[in-house]
Amino acid sequence: MIIIQTFFKGFGSGLKLPGVRVNCKTLLTESRKTLCNNQLPLNPMRLIRCCSTDRKVLITEQSKPIDKPKNNRIVISTLSPYLELMRFSRPIGWLLLYWPCTWSIALASAAGEFPNFEMLGLFGLGAVMMRGAGCTINDMWDRDIDKCVERTKNRPLVIKSLSMFDAWVFLAGQLGLSLLVLLQLNLYTIMVGASSLVLVTLYPLMKRITYWPQFVLGLTFNWGALLGWAAIHSSIDFTACLPLYAAGVMWTLFYDTIYGLQDRKDDSKHNIKSTAVLFGSKSKLWLTTFASMSLSSLIICGVNTGQTWPYYLAVGVAGAHMFNQVYTLDIYNPKDCGNKFISNNHIGWIMFLGIALSTLLKVSNDNVNEKTNSVTN
Repeated sequence: MIIIQTFFKGFGSGLKLPGVRVNCKTLLTESRKTLCNNQLPLNPMRLIRCCSTDRKVLITEQSKPIDKPKNNRIVISTLSPYLELMRFSRPIGWLLLYWPCTWSIALASAAGEFPNFEMLGLFGLGAVMMRGAGCTINDMWDRDIDKCVERTKNRPLVIKSLSMFDAWVFLAGQLGLSLLVLLQLNLYTIMVGASSLVLVTLYPLMKRITYWPQFVLGLTFNWGALLGWAAIHSSIDFTACLPLYAAGVMWTLFYDTIYGLQDRKDDSKHNIKSTAVLFGSKSKLWLTTFASMSLSSLIICGVNTGQTWPYYLAVGVAGAHMFNQVYTLDIYNPKDCGNKFISNNHIGWIMFLGIALSTLLKVSNDNVNEKTNSVTN
């Protein structure tokens, strides 16, 4: 479209452009030709001013807007259901799976040394993949249940934005990548890690047959407490790892019961079992019990592994966090339950920092022997 605006002012007879002197009459003639031929210039916007002694002509030429490429939108719309299936936008799931791994890796580190960063990276990638695979399996099992629950009724397999075949292919891809990560570790760790697939597959079934599916989730989510130590030492020290594993299982019972309180009404209506449904109004009492058992197990683990004061400080801070959650929790407010659940990520990094700092402050046996020998001599 060409718009010609004429403003009467006393300017010079022309306007200098780079390498061009534009004459007013010539410009008007060319503009009329353009209008008659319905031609538009290649440049979408060109501003030309023509000035004479008695007028200034402003010509603005604008072509039709060019549609933006649709490739980006197509890619996003294709990937979006898969990202939703693996809960990519909600990282709290893989973080809660990852923290017990980091605890175990830090606990297995030699006295006075930092945790193995390569192992932390591999376990982080594995946590993302395995959590995604677990969510995919869960949705494949629960697609008929999810449509009855307000919070889950728009999941990809429920609204059929993905087919079951798509889910199977995606699951195979995630498990394949998880296997590649696992193969970077020693043979003992590979065997221990592969055995967790039984728990990953069976967990979604538990809510149909028991009110304690959170316990099975705890056994699954805290497998890393065994794997981390195995990845460092090619073995498992059960005096260290079993109390750590028990602490993680109780912690999972704690935070996933809070998570389940969001859906308690829908779960009760559709006969879906969970600890949140089982405990009902007594949930806070049970949450206090789980927190106490988790903290007690962490203390036993610390004693068995000779931890220093940062470890016990971290246990104390984590305990204060857990009991504050119980005290301030509104079990009838789904939003508050969701926020409290997410806040458990803080406990994960508090304990990791406590274990890492405690290990740095520990004195190795070699250093103790050297000091003893020097004193003796």
